[in-house]
Amino acid sequence: MDLEISGRVAVVTGASAGIGLAVAQEFLANNVAVVIAARDVSRLRAAETALLEQRGAKVASIAVDVSAPDAAELIVDKAIATFGSLDILVNNAGRAHAGGLMSSTEEDWTEMTAVKLTSMRRLCKAAIPHMQKNRWGRIVNMSSIGGIYPNPKLFVSHVLSAAINNLTKSLALEVAKDGILVNAIGIGAVATDNWANNMIPTVRRSRPELAGLSDDEVLSHISAELTPVGRAGSAREIAAIAAFLGSGRNGFVTGDTIEASGGADRFM
Repeated sequence: MDLEISGRVAVVTGASAGIGLAVAQEFLANNVAVVIAARDVSRLRAAETALLEQRGAKVASIAVDVSAPDAAELIVDKAIATFGSLDILVNNAGRAHAGGLMSSTEEDWTEMTAVKLTSMRRLCKAAIPHMQKNRWGRIVNMSSIGGIYPNPKLFVSHVLSAAINNLTKSLALEVAKDGILVNAIGIGAVATDNWANNMIPTVRRSRPELAGLSDDEVLSHISAELTPVGRAGSAREIAAIAAFLGSGRNGFVTGDTIEASGGADRFM
């Protein structure tokens, strides 16, 4: 399917691996120039090298911590300076955080809010004026099914996911008149390094019977148990949704949080 975005320019944060990298690949396959942002320099450079192997790929990268006060302007300026425009923004930076209210520290709240919510707000604000000039823009915010179906085992993450869903809806109503569509994806269990690093250790601690299994076996077991389709999702499947929401073929979906969880309302 032609997504009708050939020649557009996209920014994808958290794009050195996992879902962000898959989103960048999807856009490049549709002849979109992509700026990828992440804070790990070595992983970012490796991702850029891999992306440039795609035929005709137009890729630029910027190593930046999205929670820094000036990060949004730096990222947007990189897109404008390199490709002359900014049409699509995918806010993907961040990670899951396991734990309830009583076990979460002030540092946890400060860090997670800065990376997930504050950076998203700043990037939207920095990008929107460039989209308004062209009367066209697409913003996709990565959220979690926990923003719809909260799980106290992921208290911080799911409170922030609910805020992301609200930000998405509110912003969509504000900028629809400018030709800008804003949506979120409520993600369930997806096989990525983020899941392996941040969720599986917690699963092993809370489920002693799974402690001896490999990471892949733990994810397969949890997915079969909690997800109606019986498996975890893939980064590529999430990227396909993001690409449609960020495309010209999407002209009528805005303010929504699309559930991409295999039918599950929780994933641990």
